[in-house]
Amino acid sequence: MSDVTRRGIRGERPGRQASGGTGTRTRRRGGGGEQAMVPAPEFTSYYGKPVLNPPTWQARDIAGYFFLGGLAGAGSVLAAAELTGRERTARALKASSAVAVTGSVAALIHDLGRPERFVNMLRVFKPTSPMNLGSWLLAAYGPMAGAAAALEAAGRLPRTGRAATTTAASLGPLVSTYTAVLAADTAVPAWHDGYRELPFVFAGSAATAASGMALLAAPTAENSLARSAALFGVTLEAAATRAMRRRLGMVAEAYEVGTAGRLMRAAEALSFAGAAGAALFGRRGRAASAVCGACLLAASACTRFGIFHAGMESARDPKYTVVPQRERRKERRRRAGGDEQPRDRRKEGK
Repeated sequence: MSDVTRRGIRGERPGRQASGGTGTRTRRRGGGGEQAMVPAPEFTSYYGKPVLNPPTWQARDIAGYFFLGGLAGAGSVLAAAELTGRERTARALKASSAVAVTGSVAALIHDLGRPERFVNMLRVFKPTSPMNLGSWLLAAYGPMAGAAAALEAAGRLPRTGRAATTTAASLGPLVSTYTAVLAADTAVPAWHDGYRELPFVFAGSAATAASGMALLAAPTAENSLARSAALFGVTLEAAATRAMRRRLGMVAEAYEVGTAGRLMRAAEALSFAGAAGAALFGRRGRAASAVCGACLLAASACTRFGIFHAGMESARDPKYTVVPQRERRKERRRRAGGDEQPRDRRKEGK
């Protein structure tokens, strides 16, 4: 081992000297001095490992849970169309919402691994936990949607069925969008950084899915509401998605590459085709209406699965976690420096 003494370095080993700053550039300033110009370092992580532990969720379970929950919640809202005389549309949407919420809960329980884990979440009420509130929301909505569909099919207790339909419709918007809050509450960059727009993306996607189901199942004479809902859902989803990508910056790459990119592009094409076809040809026959409805359902599913895969990709790649953090830190320092200058001027004035 080497040691530093008054007479210099003792025990120095050859070839162990520090490098003399290879690659550093200098630039002459106006006063004749020099300022070191070091190239910006490239981003790397320890051994190329992810900064975050990617979620262990499976696409079939969680993305399916997102899609079916949106279909159920928005379908219950459109099922209130029975108040306007669209009874066959309401009957079909009540049945689809009951089936969808059952599949959504089944997918969630399958991801949890054991059914009792879902029941255990109902042992407490924790407003700060989106998962806990979502469990309570499903526990309240599911029986109402099931009762509305069962009583409609049986043709009995019309007042009770109408009350169940109204209750399910009032809870429907929350059911179709709370999963966006659940995803944004995680540390996954593609979800967390889009917390402002993601609920609107899910709301638009849910309206797209419900309108597609209505176009598939309802008669042509009653599909005017479904066509309006399709235009609303597609427009809201497209606007919210574009705003989210613009605000995400480099993290938006996760929505544009790989499996997520292919799914999001397919969702855009299918939603445009379904909404345009419904507006132009939805009145002409059941076949055209059904094709448009199938396109809208597929578009909503592609959106949910695309968002899921984008989140998983952003969690695996460490640059989506570290680089935005550095940019935000630089921005805070820049703003802090800009705020300090006026205060110094005021002091000088005093």
